[in-house]
Amino acid sequence: MRRGRRLAVDVGDARIGVASSDPDGLLATPVETVPGRDLPAAQRRLAALVTEYEPIEVVVGLPRSLNGTEGPAAAKVRGFAEEMARNITPVPVRLVDERMSTVTAAQDMRAAGVSSKKGRSRIDQAAAVVILQAALETERTSGSAPGQRVEVVV
Repeated sequence: MRRGRRLAVDVGDARIGVASSDPDGLLATPVETVPGRDLPAAQRRLAALVTEYEPIEVVVGLPRSLNGTEGPAAAKVRGFAEEMARNITPVPVRLVDERMSTVTAAQDMRAAGVSSKKGRSRIDQAAAVVILQAALETERTSGSAPGQRVEVVV
């Protein structure tokens, strides 16, 4: 397991959830929800978080359908991740499968007694935590970085 903090990003149409791990890669915690409608402003805020947290990489959840195919949402996230990779180079950006992350996050929040109305602003952060925990577990069990690296095209 590589040592160093990681950030995870759950890209949605309205909001972008951000989570961070500890330097040992054991625990993912919510960071904040970035408004997602103004993409240039969102990219600037994410770049500022990368500067603040100094992660060894950023993992971005890639929404695939249950059968593993990619649709329009995945294409949008790939474009977002490519732009982010350009903005934060040399910090690598990796795309990881995020199937069911929001559903899992919503179930976890309901189980913790958080109402859906109160939880709406935090669901994206919780989904980012689920994505990051899965990426950390993948690295722990496989011994290699999770997902697919986003290549920076200049």
